[in-house]
Amino acid sequence: QVQLVESGGGLVQAGGSLRLSCSASGRTFSIYVMGWFRQAPGKEREFVAHISQSGGNTHYADPVKGRFTISRDNAKNSVYLQMNSLKPEDTAVYYCAAAKVVVTSDSGYDYWGQGTQVTVSS
Repeated sequence: QVQLVESGGGLVQAGGSLRLSCSASGRTFSIYVMGWFRQAPGKEREFVAHISQSGGNTHYADPVKGRFTISRDNAKNSVYLQMNSLKPEDTAVYYCAAAKVVVTSDSGYDYWGQGTQVTVSS
């Protein structure tokens, strides 16, 4: 069992930056692929980025490529999402999730955090 807790969301102006953090419980954090997803009001949850168990491989959704960076620190049981050049369309609840395999579909993730709100004003 893995428990995930996100933090770092908030209100920011367009063009600004935020860094989301996700802290995991348990001793097996390093065996999981970690992903970030987001869900905007009235829309389905969508993939944002994922990072391999070692941190050596990352993958991003097209809308965030070049602006967002996912990273992890296995010693701290944490994964991060650095978000730069934020746009109003990035407004959403952001979730971190853990999976045992590399996958972009949310159905492939076994554990989820409660989410953190990110609001980007124009």
